[in-house]
Amino acid sequence: MSAGSQEEAPGGGPTVLRILLGSQLRKLRESKGITREAAGYEIRASGSKISRIELGRVSFKERDVTDLLTMYGVSDSAERDALIGLARQANSPGWWQHFGDVLPNWFQAYLGLEAAASLIRTYEIQFVPGLLQTPDYARAVVMLGHAGASSDEITRRVDVRLQRQQILTRAGGPQLWAVIDEAVLRRPIGGVDVMRAQIEALIEASKLPSVRLQIIPFQTGGHAAAGGPFAILRFPEPELPDVVYVEQLTSAIYLDKREDVDHYAMAMERVCIDAEAPNDTHEILGKLLNEVGNPG
Repeated sequence: MSAGSQEEAPGGGPTVLRILLGSQLRKLRESKGITREAAGYEIRASGSKISRIELGRVSFKERDVTDLLTMYGVSDSAERDALIGLARQANSPGWWQHFGDVLPNWFQAYLGLEAAASLIRTYEIQFVPGLLQTPDYARAVVMLGHAGASSDEITRRVDVRLQRQQILTRAGGPQLWAVIDEAVLRRPIGGVDVMRAQIEALIEASKLPSVRLQIIPFQTGGHAAAGGPFAILRFPEPELPDVVYVEQLTSAIYLDKREDVDHYAMAMERVCIDAEAPNDTHEILGKLLNEVGNPG
């Protein structure tokens, strides 16, 4: 899964278009009883390539789509034009491809999904979610993970994070529901001044109609998702399953099988119950703001 567009229609974008087109091609192939191997042979490729196309994980060549539609017996010109047009849109580059020198492919894939989502639920235990980070906090986090990077590279990585945040104020953009462990807000990333500004920014973000923010207090103890942070993304297209994103040190896992998604969805529900109510977030952050830099 990859690609997206800054000017894409809300909830749309090439990432989702690839998945939708791939799903449509799969249905057409199966309706004709054609195997992936036979379809692959038709476009001078393998059955595994057809599988990747149908899952929306690779870009489309218009010639391949045209050949597959012919093989699948799609002769109606309007239907053919619509699907070929979809392939053309699905190949549009995402804004983040300009940052390909500092972004691994597995994270570019996430950015495409994030830009196309209608709801992003995220659970964080170490850092403030990237969509809510201030520039100084983001810089401090980037420097922790890329200590040997040049100042230009660090700036570009921070720029990516800030550009991502535009979806929260975009017309028709996604809803963000973030659950943050209290330890995140007490960890002095970047120093006292940076943390104070970050907490102030969270207070302002919690007022946005597109943001719901919950804090899990220390006294809760262990909780359902203690294994690590993750995000669940939902899309406006009913054909698309929810996707769970679990980031690792040098890669990421994407889960969309129903049983996997259900497992993470239940964990997310439990941490939301463990956390303080969203209506209390403003007060909790206010108290934390007073405590930062004033341990006594």
